[in-house]
Formats: sequence, C-alpha cells, structure tokens
Amino acid sequence: MAGISVTLCRRKKAIAKQKKSIPGIDGGRIQLTIYEPKNSIQDPLPCLVYYHGGAFVLRDFGYMHRKTCEYALRAGCKIVFVHYRLAPDHTSSIILEDCYTSLEWVKDHCPELGIDPARIAVGGDSAGGALAAAVTQLARDRKGPALCFQLLIYPVTDASQQTESVLKFVNTPGWNANLNKQMWRYYLKNADTEMMKYLSPISNPSLENLPASYIEVEEWDCLRDEGIAYAKKLEDSGNDVTLNYLKGTFHGFDINLKKSVVQAALDARIAAIQNAFKLPS
Repeated sequence: MAGISVTLCRRKKAIAKQKKSIPGIDGGRIQLTIYEPKNSIQDPLPCLVYYHGGAFVLRDFGYMHRKTCEYALRAGCKIVFVHYRLAPDHTSSIILEDCYTSLEWVKDHCPELGIDPARIAVGGDSAGGALAAAVTQLARDRKGPALCFQLLIYPVTDASQQTESVLKFVNTPGWNANLNKQMWRYYLKNADTEMMKYLSPISNPSLENLPASYIEVEEWDCLRDEGIAYAKKLEDSGNDVTLNYLKGTFHGFDINLKKSVVQAALDARIAAIQNAFKLPS
C-alpha cells in the first residue's frame, strides 16, 4: 500500500491545476477545472475537453478527476474538465449548450491557455460520452471549433432504448436498463424537439465529416450495443473509428485505477489520445 500511495502522490505533484468560471448562454455560470502536466517540453499543448458521466443528474466525483489526470500526465496534454449544469434543475438544452460553450471558450482562449488550436479533442464517459458526441456534431453543424478527435467511453447514444443489450441487462452492476430509463426521463423532460438529433446522437441523419473516434464498450453493459451501433454508423458515414470491445467488464468498471483490467483500458485510451495528437508513446 505504501508503494501505491507514493505513486499517487508523485502523480498528483506532476499535475498543475487551475479553475475557471465562464458565462453560459443564459447568464448562468459554467465551472471548469484545467489540468496539465508540469514541466512539459511542448508549448503549446494539445487539449482534451472532457465531459463527465453521471446520468446527466450527478456531479463529478474524485475518481473521474483521477482518470483525466492520468490522461493529461501520460498523454502529455491539457484537460479541460467541464462541470456542466445538471438535470432536472436544468434542461437538456442548457446542459448541452454548457458543453458546447466550454469548447468554444477553449478555442477562443488558446493563446492564454497555451493550447494548440489545431489539436483540440473532446471526450466523455457514459452520459458524458453522449455530450461529447453531441458537441462534435454541433461543432460541425455550427462551423465551430475544428476537432481532431472524440473519445467516447461506454457512451450513451440512443434514446430509443431498443437494443438487445438494453432489453437484456436489467440488473447488471454499475448501470442497468431500469436506471437508463430513469436517466432519459430526467434528461428529456421539457426537451427541445429540434435538438433531439443531438441529445440522442445516433438519431442524427448525418454523421458525415466528423473527426476520428475511439469508442470503448463493455461486455456486461446495457449501453454496449448502442455504442457498437454508433461506431458502425460513424464508420459507414466515412469516418475513422476505432471500436474497443472489452470482455468481462461492466459499466463504470474503471472506478478503481489499481486494477489490471482498468490499467489495460487506460493504456488503450491513452494510446488513442496520443495517436490523435500525434504524440510519442
């Protein structure tokens, strides 16, 4: 245990952290946490704008930050962790606009943040994966920031909830179809119907001209099949897609970074980030 504690302490000391508060489209505030590796030889650095999971209703937790710090340290990039506002207190449109506004803010402040504007990516896990996918589509449709990559970890993509895995996994650990149904009910309450193609990313009629994607799905996860389907639809639309199907895993399995299966998953994600940013492994 002492060895693990020392390693975690060293990693913490190797990461610089700052907080920002930026305006939302409705006059509210969006909180950001920015991580970057200390003593990096690169200037400017690439950046991954990250949206956390939590069924659109839960705030971020410590393990989510530990994972993104791993990405920052081992991939040699900045992470802008977005504390978007949550349902049901805020509508899906506000949540999504918080995420898109954060991306635009990053692009507009690249010089002062030390970020390379040609190497900006988005990523997210679970509900955050849905937000990352939606922001990627919005950036294309609004002619917004040019993204080089999207990292989608066991992503939510399909409001219809009719896949085989959703129908099958009603009592799985981490997440299940019953909780999934509640999540969509909260998220889509008072939803703008014109935004549905973004809120349920797989329903967008056009998935052409999107950046390269890395999509990870877990064997025992009700979201598994919609993640696979989204990867296929992206690929069929002419996009570069890497699909990583992890066997023996469940939704949220990566909460404990010490486990070997989690480290293997992190290795694959980080390799994908490095490749997207053209960084040495």
